[in-house]
Amino acid sequence: MFPLGRPARLAVFASGRGTNLQALLDAFPRGHPLGEVALVVSDRQGALALERARSKGVEALHIPWQKGRFAEEVQRLLKDRGIDAVLLAGFMRILPPSFVEAWYGRLLNIHPSLLPDYPGLHVHERVLAAQEAFSGTTVHFVDQGVDTGPILLQVRVPVLPTDTPQSLEARILEVEHRAYPLAVHLLLLGLVGPEPLSQALRRIWPEIPCRSRPYYLRAERALRAWGRPVEEVAWATDWARAAFLFAYRVEEGLDGVAWVAREEKGLPPPLKEGVEDLLRRVKL
Repeated sequence: MFPLGRPARLAVFASGRGTNLQALLDAFPRGHPLGEVALVVSDRQGALALERARSKGVEALHIPWQKGRFAEEVQRLLKDRGIDAVLLAGFMRILPPSFVEAWYGRLLNIHPSLLPDYPGLHVHERVLAAQEAFSGTTVHFVDQGVDTGPILLQVRVPVLPTDTPQSLEARILEVEHRAYPLAVHLLLLGLVGPEPLSQALRRIWPEIPCRSRPYYLRAERALRAWGRPVEEVAWATDWARAAFLFAYRVEEGLDGVAWVAREEKGLPPPLKEGVEDLLRRVKL
């Protein structure tokens, strides 16, 4: 359904501190040409997310979680406010299938791992216990499973042997605050979607690894934006090559490895210089 041809009205559901909500409020303020955060909903009355929204002049409502009734009430509210997309930002509830079905393709979530690895809760503790070299964040379309929907965008973040769950969470959060607004931009521009557009891509879809699929979906929609046939995504043409280059380059600057450099500021000067010296030696 995107692009709309008008600014979209966005709703954000949040249960806690609302740091990803803050990133969305900053990225999509009132009057933004692509869209604005018009409504914030929390299932917790004292959630800091509600205060963040009100401080920006955005309507913020507490709707108590009552199974079945929450979805009915929020559906009426979204319709009444003319909402076009719903963004989950630390919303710690599983929405019912009827709600997910009604909003499929317009309902996003952000999860602090490289899905499909480590869905669910206690992600950072599990990643550290497994001694992973990388974790990260995933923005995905919500389906009727838990953290199983089609991937829209992923960013890798290094896991250091010295990390605690808290330090890893902080590193990933910093990346999330850039990744989520970018993912929403792509959605509102019509440059991402949950499913292939072309028959050519649908035929080979089961063979494509889930982490590669976002690049195909972006490439298809880039071709459509250029007025090219979406079937061209499966052809060996310069247009298809350009579409895939766009699909990859849209992530420039998001790689969590770059954020490690910022953490060097906390090192004593001799250690920081030691790191920089080795980096100079290995650069070609």
